Amino acid sequence: MKPDLEVVHIGSTQSFKAWEHGYPYPTVRWHFHPECELHHVVATTGRCFVGDFVGDFGPGQLVLTGPNLPHNWVSDMAPGAQAPLRSRVLQFDERFIHDMVALLPELSIFLPTLALSRRGILFSTATAARVGPMIEELVGASEIRRIEIFLSILGTLSRDRDHRAMTSSAYHPDPSGFMATGINESLDYIRNHLTESFGERELAKISRLSTSAFSRSFRRHTGMALNAYVNRLRINLAIQLLMSEARLSITDICFASGFKNLSNFNRQFLRQKGIPPSRFRALLAENAGFTDAAEVVAAA
Repeated sequence: MKPDLEVVHIGSTQSFKAWEHGYPYPTVRWHFHPECELHHVVATTGRCFVGDFVGDFGPGQLVLTGPNLPHNWVSDMAPGAQAPLRSRVLQFDERFIHDMVALLPELSIFLPTLALSRRGILFSTATAARVGPMIEELVGASEIRRIEIFLSILGTLSRDRDHRAMTSSAYHPDPSGFMATGINESLDYIRNHLTESFGERELAKISRLSTSAFSRSFRRHTGMALNAYVNRLRINLAIQLLMSEARLSITDICFASGFKNLSNFNRQFLRQKGIPPSRFRALLAENAGFTDAAEVVAAA
């Protein structure tokens, strides 16, 4: 069975992505992505799949998967049961680490760990116990504190002498083969053309499926309809622009994130974030210490 491509969006104002999710969740499936992933299990037990490795997992397990290494964690739960928080995840680009090492040679101590991550790394219980609270704080951290925690995590992982590789030495993931799957090609197209106009007919052609078959397959892979999936990605892009491009008006951000009219943009933003984009920008201004956030809203 070929894994699905997960599209990881790291914000333009961020060096990495730290988040958490429950179970079930759309990304909980056999999947891969170009980014490295540090996965910390918070709750539930079940079966862990990394490349050709299959094993049990429980709360506290800490695993680092390298670029394009397929993985999945399947919790043992009764049908219909849910876990509000199952895992915390840290995702970062391998190139980002090498760029940091070029600037800060001391970080080269992490490079052997990074190289081994291509086989998947299961860290010791002691290391997981130290890193778990770091990831928990990182999910809610901002500004330079994020970098401080991230470097602490890299340091702690690099000092673990009891970690072990998970896949066999003969296992080598082939992303070109994975990408040959039609739905993965359409997901990649969406990622690279997010702000452009496209629909199910164009994506079905890319996927080599009929429109109806594509619609069913896309929902099965992503857990949502195409419009909902694209709107979610575009709102995430809009949030990045709101946080990094103070000179852009709300209207500018609407069109820059792929929406064709302001009313739909405002409606989708409110639906996903619970507040309109103008209020989101005002709260950003307040958080940054501005005393007159109303001027920022008025300027939008």
